[in-house]
Order: sequence, then structure tokens, then C-alpha cells
Amino acid sequence: MKQCTHAEALPHPEPEPLADTCPECLRDGTHPVQLRLCLSCGHVGCCDSSPGQHATKHHKDSDHPIMRTHEPGENWRWCFVDHVLV
Repeated sequence: MKQCTHAEALPHPEPEPLADTCPECLRDGTHPVQLRLCLSCGHVGCCDSSPGQHATKHHKDSDHPIMRTHEPGENWRWCFVDHVLV
């Protein structure tokens, strides 16, 4: 089973969200399906089911490896680099 090699390098405590919703969706006039929080910097982006896929775009632009769900009642994390739940 593949393991994440990036989780140990995350900041503690995790960063505060920089926004309440996806700022790129607001800018573009689209609506996020679900939100994701970058665990390196606190960027809030929309999921891949959203039109803009801004969380993934943030990862590609920044190389920040791990995000977590920013949805109430959920607590999973995803490593974009290792392609595993953390």
C-alpha cells in the first residue's frame, strides 16, 4: 500500500482558511460543489466536481502537496503527489 511522504512536513497547527469559499469561483461567477483547504497555506479552493477545479489548480501552481476537505462533518485529507488519502 502506498504511503504519503509529505504529511510530516505540514505546518502545525494547520493554517487557518484564507476565505469562507473559493475566491476563484467568486471571481469567475461559478459555484463550488465542495470546498478543499490547502494544508500548506490555507487557500480554499473548489473540488474537482466543480467547474473550476481550483483546489487542484492551486496544487499545480504552488506544489503544495496535501489538502483536506473543508466541508462540515468531513475530515479526510488527500495527497496530490502520492495520490493517497492521508
